[in-house]
Formats: sequence, structure tokens, C-alpha cells
Amino acid sequence: MIVGQSHAMANLRQMVRRVAASNASVMITGPSGAGKEVLARAIHEESSRAGKPFVAINCGAIPPELIESELFGHERGAFTGAHSRRIGRFEEADGGTLFLDEIGDMRFDMQVKLLRVLEDRLVTRVGASGAVKVDVRIISATHQDIRAAVAENRFRQDLQFRLGVLPIQVPALAAHAEDVPLLVEHFQRPLDADQRVHFSRAAFDRLEQYDWPGNVRELRNVVERANVLFGGTMIGRHEVDELLGLSDVQLAPSVREPALPCPANDEPLAQWTERTPINLKEMLETLELDRIQTALDMADGVVTEAARLLTLKRTTLIEKMRKYSLERGA
Repeated sequence: MIVGQSHAMANLRQMVRRVAASNASVMITGPSGAGKEVLARAIHEESSRAGKPFVAINCGAIPPELIESELFGHERGAFTGAHSRRIGRFEEADGGTLFLDEIGDMRFDMQVKLLRVLEDRLVTRVGASGAVKVDVRIISATHQDIRAAVAENRFRQDLQFRLGVLPIQVPALAAHAEDVPLLVEHFQRPLDADQRVHFSRAAFDRLEQYDWPGNVRELRNVVERANVLFGGTMIGRHEVDELLGLSDVQLAPSVREPALPCPANDEPLAQWTERTPINLKEMLETLELDRIQTALDMADGVVTEAARLLTLKRTTLIEKMRKYSLERGA
């Protein structure tokens, strides 16, 4: 699922629709953590192969001596430890999509064998005498500059051409930081409302200003950390700096004020941003009234305490209560 309303994400969604209609090989480039596998899965799910397997393998995480067996499989007794026949990832993905992540890390001699399989669509298991025909669409990804790798003789140019028939560049999160609120909402969706951390506008501003060297993966980790440490509370800029490791002051979760729960009729941002028209004035007034009533309930009707929870001046809260015809307390 490609999350975001930015121009960059709209372009990616359009590219997915176009690319999914083809069986040509796709090479996705972009920085680590930017969501290359998410994009690969989106292409698979939009394609005619959606009902078949999507098999992913990280080429950089497999020991060099095992990568051939992982990709192509092996016969019993092919090498020490091969106690039974095992099919490889190509055969697992037959009829579907094989995602070769971090293809730039594949060792040079394996690139030759991979190129042959891509040309013939025949897989030979390690230790086998015959080949098996496979029907697999290849999507590869790398954070490396493949052209530089080719120039340095670390990557075969003919394999680059074979894998990169359809090249797609995934932008860094910092290049579409306006999507951060929607991504945060997406990551929190599995949680109950009372388990979620609530970000103030200042907190979101700080998240959007951050340069995100770890990209979307780093944001997901920050959101998970925030829900563990501050779930059910409202946090601001200072807490975000703490979560990002930018603050020298570490505050215990116990000193946070409880977050004011969202009203039952609050719609997730992603649901109403595409709807028109929106009565923004009515929506904001409804939200404001609900927050004031919630704060008054939490403060047992004490206006001074409710004003503190809302971070308003007491006189300002009294004016708003008068506006909404709410009863005054102490």
C-alpha cells in the first residue's frame, strides 16, 4: 500500500498502474528504508499475477556460498548438509513475482548465472542434471548507484539492462515530508485509540522538519517507540526530539498529561482529505467543543484545571464555554 497524498506518491501510484500491466523486469532504486519492497508488492498486487506467490529474497543477507542454493534450489547430497531436495526461490515464485532485494550486493559470479536464468527461464538446481522451466516476473531493488557499480566492474552491464527494463526511483522521505502525518496514521491503524500516542501540531511540524536518514523505516520505528513510551498521551516537539534522539533531557512517561481522546465521529485524515466539500468551520467547532467537554469531565468541572489540560488561559476557556453555552465551574 502506497501511503501519501504528495505529488511524489501520486506519481508512484500512477507508475505502479502502468508497470503492473507488463511482465517486463522492474528495477527499483532509492535509499535504504524508503519502501522499495512496499512498491514491489504493490506492483505484484496490481498485476495479473496477484493470485500467485510473491517471493522476496535479500541478496545481500544470504551467505555467498548459499545464494545459489537459495535462488535455484539443490538436490539431495549436492553438498555437505543437503539432506533432501529443496526447491529454490525461482521455483517457489513460479507464476508469480520474485523480488530480488539489494541486487547490487550479489557477487559477480552469481550475476552470470542469474543472467542465464533470465534469458532462458530455465533453473538448474545445484547437483541436478536437468533444468526446470519457470514463469517468473523479476522485480529487483538496490540502494546502490548501479551505474557506478557497472563502471567499477562490480555489476554486469548486461544484467543491469536485463533487470532494469522498467526503472523506478523511490524518493527519500525528506523529499515528501508532507506525507508524514498520513504515514503516522497508517502505522497506528492496528492499535486501539487508547493505545495510540497523539501528536500535537508542533510535534508533526518537528517530524516534517527532520531529515529522516532512515526514511520510512525510521519513521515506523519512531511511531512504534512513541506508542510504547507515550501511548494514550499527547506529545509535543520536545518529546519528538527525545524520540529522535535529539534531546539531552529524558522525561519519564509518568509525567505526561493524559491525551484528550478523539471524538467518536473523528474521521481518519486519509478518509476525508479526498472528499469535497468539507465544512471546515463546523468540523473545527465540533472538535473544539468535544475537547472542552472532555477536559471539563477530566477536571471534574473545575475550569482552572480544564484550562491547564487544554493549555489555555482560564479567561479564554470561559469565553469558549460561554460560546458553547457550557456551565461554569470553579
